[in-house]
Amino acid sequence: MSKSNPILAGSAQSIEAYQQAIAQSSEAVAQWLQQPEMYQGKTVAELRERIQLDFNPQGLGNQAAIERAVEYFLQDSLAVHHPQCVAHLHCPSLVVSQAAEVLINATNQSMDSWDQSPSATIIEMKLVEWLRERVGYQPGDAGVFTSGGTQSNLMGLMLARDAFFARQGHSVQQDGLIGDLRKIKVFCSANAHFSVQKNMALLGFGYQCVTQVKTDERARMDLNDLAEKVAQAHANGEQIMAIVATAGTTDAGAIDPLRDIAQIAAQHQIWLHVDAAWGGALLLSEQYRHYLDGIELVDSITLDFHKQFFQTISCGAFLLKEARHYELMRYQAAYLNSEFDEAQGVPNLVSKSLQTTRRFDALKLWMGLEALGQQQYAEIIDHGITLSQQVAEYVNAQPTLELVMQPQLASVLFRSRPAQLADDAAVALLNQRIGDNLLESGQANVGVTEFNGVTCLKLTLLNPTVTLDDVKRLLDLVDSAAQGLANA
Repeated sequence: MSKSNPILAGSAQSIEAYQQAIAQSSEAVAQWLQQPEMYQGKTVAELRERIQLDFNPQGLGNQAAIERAVEYFLQDSLAVHHPQCVAHLHCPSLVVSQAAEVLINATNQSMDSWDQSPSATIIEMKLVEWLRERVGYQPGDAGVFTSGGTQSNLMGLMLARDAFFARQGHSVQQDGLIGDLRKIKVFCSANAHFSVQKNMALLGFGYQCVTQVKTDERARMDLNDLAEKVAQAHANGEQIMAIVATAGTTDAGAIDPLRDIAQIAAQHQIWLHVDAAWGGALLLSEQYRHYLDGIELVDSITLDFHKQFFQTISCGAFLLKEARHYELMRYQAAYLNSEFDEAQGVPNLVSKSLQTTRRFDALKLWMGLEALGQQQYAEIIDHGITLSQQVAEYVNAQPTLELVMQPQLASVLFRSRPAQLADDAAVALLNQRIGDNLLESGQANVGVTEFNGVTCLKLTLLNPTVTLDDVKRLLDLVDSAAQGLANA
């Protein structure tokens, strides 16, 4: 294919160039997947020095450009499929998800209007209907796929805000925010995702409006403290715009008591949004679905499929219990979702999304469900939770390791505690340095976090190919690093 016509199209020349580029890239990935190292171990400074943008005015051609991407990007990428890569909610992906990406990228559908994504629009709507059924919502298609948890949480809080003002006869969409905004509050647990604060700042209220509720010994929202804070807010003349519950906190995997929180929210007519970006995977679980008891009662839900649904980034969804609330964000654009279209029953999903141009990421979930079936999907989701419980038992039996809390989803919080270190500050520094040491060496990527004031290590066991023996080998690496650092 000549450099003067590099576009993917239906000509024989273009198709040949496409097939060559895909074949070259997939062969490079196949070789990279077989590398034993989790990471090549380059530092920030080394990567800054190594990666230079020096574009050739005449272009290099597809083959050379791909070769350079393999050298400077692929070879220095973190192997998220590696059994020792367990730091974050960062999953390995399904093979069929990779295949879906080929179809998504080649067709380049845009999900804002039906005439840009005809079959894709219907598939996404059908998937939203299916997800609502799994939740326990009434039949309908009120929901949309999103870039992930932060965007879904923003949608939930934005609609909560607009519904709050609409009940007072005011349209935020038409007239903006009014009144003393410092008197309006949003409640979430102390372990909720930082996007609650971030999104409330974006919505014009600032961090000050977010009230953090205490958590219990299992890192879940404390119901007594919630009730007390609701009563105190009312006594102070404050109004509660929303409660954000969490189904799967980032570190502990804690799931707030959804049914009980829903009762408090209903009693006071407060919008309840649930951030189930991680725990929402249990909608497919056979063993642990009951952890989400009460989720059908909430007003809106965040789901992420690039966590324990094993889809490639990005892939998330937002579900809305009552479709009428979508009217709070509707905007009519003649070139996308005209009244004429709507009168003819044409579905234009731009009315449901904060994005305009949007990828057809729903295809990945659909193909995953088609390829695996619900039973196999349930098995690989449940594997991580069961494995985390087995790992916790093993950690408890080790003299140099200490379990920080009992696992709830697929994460284990623990710390190294060698006998020769008695000082808490020294133990905290040691665990921080263990995480850094393992990553710098390229051996493992273990999370470092703080829970209830304790600096600890975190294993996020999403990978369904990881076994207890794999984790034992990882804990041996932790012990070795700890001994080396402690002796030094």
